[in-house]
Amino acid sequence: MTDIYLYNTKTRTKGQQFTPIDDKNVRMYVCGPTVYDRAHLGNARPVIVFDVLNRLLRHVYGDKHVTYVRNFTDVDDKINARAAESGRSIGDITDETIQWFLDDMGAVGAIEPDHMPRATAYIAPMVAMIEDLIAKGHAYAAEGHVLFSVSSYAEYGALSGRSVDDMIAGARVEVAPYKRDPMDFVLWKPSDADTPGWDSPWGRGRPGWHIECSAMAHDLLGAQFDIHGGGNDLTFPHHENEIAQSKCAGHDFANVWLHNEMLQVEGKKMSKSLGNFFTVRDLLDQGVSGEVIRLVMLSTHYRKPMDWTETKRKEAEKTLSDWMSVLQKHGYSAKTVEILKAAGDWAADAELMGVLGNDLNTPGALARLHVLSKGRTAEALAPFAHGLETLGLVSDWSAAEASASDGDDLEDWIAPVIDRLLVERSTARADKNWGEADRLRDLLNAAGVQVTDIAGEASWAQGPDFDPSVLEALK
Repeated sequence: MTDIYLYNTKTRTKGQQFTPIDDKNVRMYVCGPTVYDRAHLGNARPVIVFDVLNRLLRHVYGDKHVTYVRNFTDVDDKINARAAESGRSIGDITDETIQWFLDDMGAVGAIEPDHMPRATAYIAPMVAMIEDLIAKGHAYAAEGHVLFSVSSYAEYGALSGRSVDDMIAGARVEVAPYKRDPMDFVLWKPSDADTPGWDSPWGRGRPGWHIECSAMAHDLLGAQFDIHGGGNDLTFPHHENEIAQSKCAGHDFANVWLHNEMLQVEGKKMSKSLGNFFTVRDLLDQGVSGEVIRLVMLSTHYRKPMDWTETKRKEAEKTLSDWMSVLQKHGYSAKTVEILKAAGDWAADAELMGVLGNDLNTPGALARLHVLSKGRTAEALAPFAHGLETLGLVSDWSAAEASASDGDDLEDWIAPVIDRLLVERSTARADKNWGEADRLRDLLNAAGVQVTDIAGEASWAQGPDFDPSVLEALK
C-alpha cells in the first residue's frame, strides 16, 4: 500500500503520514470556480493538481471509498454584472459557463468529482448555519446584513499565519458603518429588485461568498472531513473565513489543507494588459492538446509557481509523441490494456506511486515514467502505461491509439519515403557507415520526424515541427 504524505498548510509540515478519518470514506472538498466566463489557464492548475490527488486516493483506498466535492459559485456580483451588461439571464450565463468549464477540464483529463454542488441549491443550509452563528454570539445582524464577528474566534489567522492587526494592515478591508470591527465579514447581504435574492429572517437577500463552502461541505461531507484544497490565493481571506465560521458552528471541518501555487506565463503574471492572458479553450482551439497542457502543469510541483512557456509546450508535445510512439511500437490499444488487465499484468509501479505519494511529487513521477518507457515488451511497458493513466495523461486508450497512428492520415507518398529512409539508416548503421547514418538522421530531424529505436528496430511519428516538404525531393 502506498504511503501518502501531504504538506498541510495548517501545520506547515509534511511530516505526518496521511491517515483518513474513515478509510472507507475518504473525503475531500476543493473550492471551484465562480461561473461567469471561460476558465483561464491558471484556473486549470488546481483542477489538475486535485485531480491527481483524487486519482491517488482512489488507487490507495479504492474507487468506491473516496468522496470528492468541488463546488460552483453561481451567485456572485460578477455574475450579476455580466447579466446586466449582456442582457442575458443569470441562469443562462451560469448554465453555459458551467458546461464550458466541465468541457475544458475534461479536455485536460480531469475526472468529474462525485459531487459538484451549486451554491444556489444550498441557500437553506446557509441560512440555517447563519442563524446558528447568531444564536451562539459569533454573528450579528445590522442594516439587512449579517456579519461574522472575527473577534469572537480567538484562532482567527492560524491558517494563514497572520495576526488580525497584520491582516487589517495588508488587506483591502471594507469599513462599512454597520460593521462592529473592520475585519468582520459578510455572511448575508440585502438584494435589490434587480439582484437575485432569497427570503431570510433578515429580509430578502443573498449569501456572502465564504458561507457557501462551509454549508456545502458540511451537508455533503459532514462536520469533519479529511482534505480541503484550493489555490493559495484562497488561503486568506476565503479559507480563513471558512474555518472561523465552521468551527464556531461546532464543526471540526478539514484536517488537512492543501494549496497550490499560482501560474505565470513566460515569467510574468498572466494579465490582459500584458497580452499574455488566455483561456484553456484558447489553447485547445489553437491545436494544443489537453494532454500537453496537463503534462506542462505536472512538470512543476504544485507548491511551486508554475511558469507556462512556449518552450515547455514544445517539450511536452515531443515527450508525449515519443511516449505514444513507444506504445504504438508495442501494439498498445484499448484491447491490449484489456488483455493485460485480464492477465493480471496491469499493475502500478511501486516506485512511481511512492514518489507520487510524497506530497504529489509529479515531476518525480514523470522522471520515473521516462525510465519505465524503456520497457522492451508490451508486458514490460504495462507499469509505464499504468502510470500514464494514473497521472491522467491517457484516459481513453482508443483515443491514444488513434493519436499514435496519425501517420495514417498523411499523403500516400510520405510514409513510404520515411520507412525507406529508416531502412537505409539501419543498413548504414549495420555497415558502420556512420557518416551516411548521420546524414539520414539529420534529414529526418530536419523534416520533424521523431524516430524511436527499441531492440534494434526503429519506429517513427510526426513531431510538433513536422514538415514533409523537406522530403519531397525523395518521392
